[in-house]
Amino acid sequence: MDANRKRFLAIVLTSQIQQLADMSSSDSDEEEFSIVENMFKKRRKVHRITNYVETILPMLTNLEFKAHFRMLPQTFDYLLSVIEHKLEREVAGMPMISPRKQCLLALWRLATPDSLRSISERFDVGRSTALYITRRVVSAIVELAPNVIKWPTNERVAEVWAGFEATSGFPKVIGAIDGTHINIIAPKNCPEAYINRKGHHSIQLQAICDHTCKFIHCYVGHAGSVHDQRVFRLSEVQSYLGDVSKFPLHCHLIGDLAYKLHENLLIPYRDNGHMTRRQRNYNFMHASARMAIERAFGLLKGRFRSLLTVLAMNRVDLIPMHIIACCVLHNICLMRGDELNIEEHEDVQEIDCAIVNDENMRDAVHTGTAKRDMIAETLRIRNV
Repeated sequence: MDANRKRFLAIVLTSQIQQLADMSSSDSDEEEFSIVENMFKKRRKVHRITNYVETILPMLTNLEFKAHFRMLPQTFDYLLSVIEHKLEREVAGMPMISPRKQCLLALWRLATPDSLRSISERFDVGRSTALYITRRVVSAIVELAPNVIKWPTNERVAEVWAGFEATSGFPKVIGAIDGTHINIIAPKNCPEAYINRKGHHSIQLQAICDHTCKFIHCYVGHAGSVHDQRVFRLSEVQSYLGDVSKFPLHCHLIGDLAYKLHENLLIPYRDNGHMTRRQRNYNFMHASARMAIERAFGLLKGRFRSLLTVLAMNRVDLIPMHIIACCVLHNICLMRGDELNIEEHEDVQEIDCAIVNDENMRDAVHTGTAKRDMIAETLRIRNV
């Protein structure tokens, strides 16, 4: 076999030398030598960490594992059991990277701001392989979204009401809604459209959560320059308003001043300097209930730190899937009792909403105003 290989290389070398001899006289000897040298240069060996998954990880304690992968080993095992069959190859070929290693690599990508270079060295795979594995696992996790991020129905509605009322005193709340910005690298196409009010390039995530900070609806993908109310209007939640199957027994969402008042979406009173005691009390209890969504965003970004600073992804079309995968894992962790004690990272700011000019919205705003006033009159007075 070695003799045949040497004979083949000799033939190739002779052929290349002949081609070089036929080249124009303007080419220098140095250029000819460089071409031949590059053809036979040995491939550089990339040094990586070997057997990290097989040797190092089994020695980690539960807390050490959670510090790295942002979930307990038991939660990881549950996740792997759900998506393992989607990570197995269905055709023959080279030896397959185990589903466990694929899942661990993708979790590291979601949970840390590490680069693909660092991740590929840690898990002993090529950078392109690490990228492919991440996309494959993220896709498998996103497929779980309809079963994990669900709108409350039946008995769950009463549980959510009771949970919000127990923590804030605000009645009949089915969810708290708000938006957050995920900072990204400036896109190649139309980067100015992604600049938000803070001057950063970002993608918007609109989310609704229950009293336990689990997401019940997520909508992601709009550029950072789009106003919160417009994002809401383009989301399917807009069509939920007025639907008794989504808002049974006159229940409602709560949101900040970025949204328009509706019977099923209550916002605070605008502070014009002349609020009554009842209105101030309403705003206080409304803000107490709305803290759930601020805390949910803090937990999401604190657990999956790839979302915390700048998400290092060049393909804007794949960013929404990355974010939704993090939201799905956030819910899975909470459902499994895998808590994360961190401080919220989100800056809470009130944004003035646009003046309502739509004729079709005026009746809804009037009904919402009457409902808000009625609730303000019946709320228990707190010291505010």
